[in-house]
Amino acid sequence: MIEQVRAPVPAEKLDHEIDRLLDAADAVYHDGWYPELEVVRPWSAHNPRISGEFARPSAIRRYLHRELRGLVAAGATVTARAARPARAFTDPEFFAALDEDRFDLRVKKLFLFGPERMALSLDRLSHYTGTPAESFQRHVLFTNYAMHVESFLERFPDAERPDREGVQMPAFHARGGIDGADGVTLVNIGVGPANAKTVTDHLAVLRPDTMIMIGHAGGLRNRQELGDFVLATAYQRADHVLDEVLPADVPVIPSLRLNSYLMGALERAEATYRPGVVHTTDNRNWEFNQSSTLYRMRLARAVAVDMESATIAANGFRYRIPNATLLCVSDKPLHAEPKLAGGARAFYETSKRKHLGIALDAVEQARAEHPDGLPGSEVRSVDEPLLGNGPDSA
Repeated sequence: MIEQVRAPVPAEKLDHEIDRLLDAADAVYHDGWYPELEVVRPWSAHNPRISGEFARPSAIRRYLHRELRGLVAAGATVTARAARPARAFTDPEFFAALDEDRFDLRVKKLFLFGPERMALSLDRLSHYTGTPAESFQRHVLFTNYAMHVESFLERFPDAERPDREGVQMPAFHARGGIDGADGVTLVNIGVGPANAKTVTDHLAVLRPDTMIMIGHAGGLRNRQELGDFVLATAYQRADHVLDEVLPADVPVIPSLRLNSYLMGALERAEATYRPGVVHTTDNRNWEFNQSSTLYRMRLARAVAVDMESATIAANGFRYRIPNATLLCVSDKPLHAEPKLAGGARAFYETSKRKHLGIALDAVEQARAEHPDGLPGSEVRSVDEPLLGNGPDSA
């Protein structure tokens, strides 16, 4: 089966033609083959023809429709066809195909991952979150506290919830947009960098528009108060879970655009906040062996310490996903205000709605100003356009 959409296409028929193309890709996959997309871009002098195989088109249909629509509108021709028989998870060759080191990142491509990697990540997203990968929305929030889930469900009582109890990282989806895929997802990743890496490894195949961490942190400055916010402008990585694939000396910063939206939301909420460096550690009890950690924090002029933010930011950097961090100060370990059970409960109850509301306000701004996704120039390298929308992506 081969289907093609060739520019020019009348504007009123464009959505129909893209849907026809994606229906064909779905049919190829259901017939037991990996679909392949080929895009011919007449404006590109160096890479006029790029292609890529992928898995389970239904999981990324919203993303594909938007990107392919932009390409055809700009003058591209897109072809969908069967590439090769899909491998079963039990195929001995499947494991070898997962190795990202074998997927040449120097070559222009439509997808960062091979279809085997995509298929496994989509399956594992369902396993870890209790919801199908197809339910994930274009904007994703991460938390490590059930209280944010409670506030999310208060605000979105009809949100989709996990289909079973006891999942490792439960996800909740508030659908939005005409097609029901442009809303917000909240994932409770728990505490620590391991889960933060796991979920973002797999979420990356969905190509979300934004990822924002909304968690708690220890404030490191004497003028911070409990309940103040921290807007990360950079990260000091002491989480270690990504060091082998992204050395700690590689600079990682949040999306400037997302940070500007978060800053605007903080000011509209009249919230007290401090921008600055967030130190992310893999040692929840770093206070027990303080000297080396304190030395690094002070050297970096860090304003807060947590256990997840730099991990999410680093994987966002690796996988070209705009990301940001908004933390709330829940304790001050250096100023005789440690996190204790009684005080923590009272703090959580008063802060949870405001924290979530600020993040959602920023997401709404991003969605309104960039319905086709935030510009990718901040997160892509020059030789990795993925699915770029037009002549700007050579």
